[in-house]
Amino acid sequence: MSLMPELPDVTLYVERLAPLVLGQVLERVRLASPFLLRSVEPPLAYASGRRVVAVRRLGKRIVLALEGGLFLVLHLMVAGRLRWRPPGAAIPGRNGLAAFDFAGGTLLLTEASGKKRASLQLVRGEEALAALDPGGLEVLDADLASFRAALAHESHTLKRALTDPSIFSGIGNAYSDEILHRARLSPFKRSTELDDEEAERLFHAVRDTLAEWVERLRRDTPGFPEKVTAFRPEMAVHGRFGLPCPRCGAPVQRIVYAENEANYCAACQTGGRLLADRALSRLLKADWPRTVAELEERKRDRRAQPAPAS
Repeated sequence: MSLMPELPDVTLYVERLAPLVLGQVLERVRLASPFLLRSVEPPLAYASGRRVVAVRRLGKRIVLALEGGLFLVLHLMVAGRLRWRPPGAAIPGRNGLAAFDFAGGTLLLTEASGKKRASLQLVRGEEALAALDPGGLEVLDADLASFRAALAHESHTLKRALTDPSIFSGIGNAYSDEILHRARLSPFKRSTELDDEEAERLFHAVRDTLAEWVERLRRDTPGFPEKVTAFRPEMAVHGRFGLPCPRCGAPVQRIVYAENEANYCAACQTGGRLLADRALSRLLKADWPRTVAELEERKRDRRAQPAPAS
């Protein structure tokens, strides 16, 4: 299962794409899916024949700045991925959405999902580009005061606050889990309830986690990134349900809700208390184990029960 590329992944895409296309003419854009294009004016044909003057990150979006003040904006969403292939490469029949042709190669956009959510927009001018920015704080460029102000602006769970693009830029499901584990904070603690020490701890956890993963991806990806995934064995809690926490050894817990999930260590982040989503709490009621110790005890009891007679 792959999840939405976040700040470290998009940063790597931008860094590896730039030397391939900067100064090069975008010869044409081939669309395999008309639903990919989410803009009408200017027409997409206006992008052809223009030189790429910059490659940027805008939150979780990738921006190709073209001559004449035009901007091609790609949002990969959950399952969109980029591939760099030889010039004129065919768009894959099953998952292919588009191809961006340059003299030196073709950038392919694919989406391995039945729900086609990736998008492409062509806009004119910096003002139109800025309108696509959700406005979240770029934490790697921010100071502690700005971070505290963004965090305390509205009362949300920390998980929601970190993943809201209008509050913080570029953070999604995977890295929010890692950040909260590093900060030793519950994903469901309210953003307005942090004391000064907790807010500062979270600030440094965000910056350190994102910066370390950018460097790790740079080091571990020698060429153009082909395997972008939100599940990596080096992660502390994300995608590691039931495995030991690398800090304390307690089993990593998980809450699934809507199309999202939160992974956490109860021993490190919630004082040993297990968190339950609403549906599961209603279903199990008094049978829901409240602590890791109670959960492990129930597991031992089940293992000790004799097998039913055949």
